[in-house]
Amino acid sequence: MALKGLFRKKTVHDIMKQVEQNESDGHAALGKHLTARDLTAFGIAAIVGAGIFSTIGKASADGGPAVIFLFLFTALACSFAAFAYAEFASMVPVSGSAYTYSYVAFGEIIAWIIGWALIMEYAVGNITVAISWSDYFTGLLRSTGLDLPQWIQMDYLSASNGFKEANALMQGGKSFDNLSANLQDAYTAWTTSPVIGSFHFVADIPAMLIIIVITALVYRGMKESRNAGNLMVLVKLFIILLVIAVGAFYVDTTNWTPFAPNGVSGVLKGVSAVFFAYIGFDAISTTAEECKDPQRDLPRGMMWAIIICTILYIVIALVLTGMVSYNELNVGDPLAFVFEKLDLKWMSGIIAVSAVIAMASVLLVFQMGQPRIWMSMSRDGLLPKKFSRVHPKFKTPSYATIVTGFVVGIPALFMNLTMVTDLCSIGTLFAFVLVCAGVLVLQNKPDIPRGKFKTPYVNSKYIFPVALIIGLVYAFVYNNDATMGFLTNETQVNSSEAIITALDKSDTDKVYQYLVGLESKPSTNDVEALLSQYQEDTVKYEAIVAQLPIADAIKYESGFDLFKHKIPMWIFLISLIGLAVWSYKQNLSLIPLLGLVSCLYMMAELSVWNWIYFTVWLLLGLVIYFGFSRKNSKLNI
Repeated sequence: MALKGLFRKKTVHDIMKQVEQNESDGHAALGKHLTARDLTAFGIAAIVGAGIFSTIGKASADGGPAVIFLFLFTALACSFAAFAYAEFASMVPVSGSAYTYSYVAFGEIIAWIIGWALIMEYAVGNITVAISWSDYFTGLLRSTGLDLPQWIQMDYLSASNGFKEANALMQGGKSFDNLSANLQDAYTAWTTSPVIGSFHFVADIPAMLIIIVITALVYRGMKESRNAGNLMVLVKLFIILLVIAVGAFYVDTTNWTPFAPNGVSGVLKGVSAVFFAYIGFDAISTTAEECKDPQRDLPRGMMWAIIICTILYIVIALVLTGMVSYNELNVGDPLAFVFEKLDLKWMSGIIAVSAVIAMASVLLVFQMGQPRIWMSMSRDGLLPKKFSRVHPKFKTPSYATIVTGFVVGIPALFMNLTMVTDLCSIGTLFAFVLVCAGVLVLQNKPDIPRGKFKTPYVNSKYIFPVALIIGLVYAFVYNNDATMGFLTNETQVNSSEAIITALDKSDTDKVYQYLVGLESKPSTNDVEALLSQYQEDTVKYEAIVAQLPIADAIKYESGFDLFKHKIPMWIFLISLIGLAVWSYKQNLSLIPLLGLVSCLYMMAELSVWNWIYFTVWLLLGLVIYFGFSRKNSKLNI
């Protein structure tokens, strides 16, 4: 009986009835202001941000011009998930997004888990965007001659870790001037920061300030947020079209050869960064109660946002890789970089301003989504009643909005960008997986009321198992070496930077003496540079590393240390077998099934540490659920 209570479900009828009763319960209704055009604009506002102004550079450097296929793959995966979101949003047009949908499909415990994961998506996602916004904003100030101290524009973790890595590389002979710009900034921030005892005060102040401004706007009202969002979308779309129009005249088609310099693995290497560029379209579903016609407009808004943004991403990627060689694009501000390189500095200034606007619009959408998730959970009794309080004048979830400001603003001062990016991605992908699975669970249940939108049905009974068999044949016949290396957990050689940064002073001297002995005239006293010059020739590099006078544990990754990084992929592969059996027995709909598989694959591409951090986050959520939410649930009668 206790176990059954964990999976108690809400019906669509009950949810709709509860919305009607909110006012009498003291939960005033939200204002209805949004149309399909506004929802599309919110989707573009959320998607066109860090992806097009930042991560597109790293992805292009890894995959070359063929990165357009990664954008297509990611857009396809998000479109599959968007179909599932749209079907649920049409069926249950209330705030709550995947949390509410899971309550209907799976029951309370799964709804709580997904709601807790969505807190990670929106809150941690906004921390990520706030940090990126700070980088662009301080860069813009720098270009005008106002250079803020490094210790108030960088997070504590980046400064601390960067200082240690910079020290290790300089210990190995690399000069400060030859360190990457990021390491130089981290070293400067750490060494110039105020020190209280042994604590270095390093904090990203601009990131917190923009969160305060955006939170105030979201608190003020949906109409104001909509107007500001629409204006910012118009500005950044104009800038992006200007970049395409001007850049097209400088495209050299010889830069598109080779089209895929690093093969499929190079293209897929940027999957996490590119997926992060698409995060946000699902935030549209949290505004369901504020739509004039949610059952019609939510599906349209989601689809149009993804289509428009995908076209923009692909065209921008082709223009960038045509203007300069792909291997020069591994920079934080690729759009500004290519125009500076071509001596079009007036365009670089315009791009810098538009990047600041673009990031602010992403913050706006994410900061709207989080309070509405909390409001829905509070209405169900899973969070304290205060979180469902709606401002009598502004018609916004006032208390939840203020709490969101603190939850995002404080960590933005100190958290590391890479960590929060991956945490946001895994939380979002998990939500996508459960929404797609929810559509599959409900597809054959006749007692579920349907909305105006339904995902087109294609029977996967034979298609999916056959596709899985074809994939296995390809893996073992055409990609046998990599497949067998994965299955047998073959030992891997560490990169030159990983080796050198793991050495102490004594080992560094030994490695330097060995490498100097290989050359008649050493070109540098930089140990990392001496070793990295052999990396292009894999066989030679492995032979030299094997002879280095240091412990094998530093030179190689093997055994469980190597296997643990493959655990997410093993989870994905085992899940494929289960899904093939499920699709054969239940005649599952192909589109949501492909959405589930695509998102699960992208989760598998994230590091095992992200899975561990995410698991810890979910366990913390379960402690809160069993300590408060379960006994206070409205279904606990």
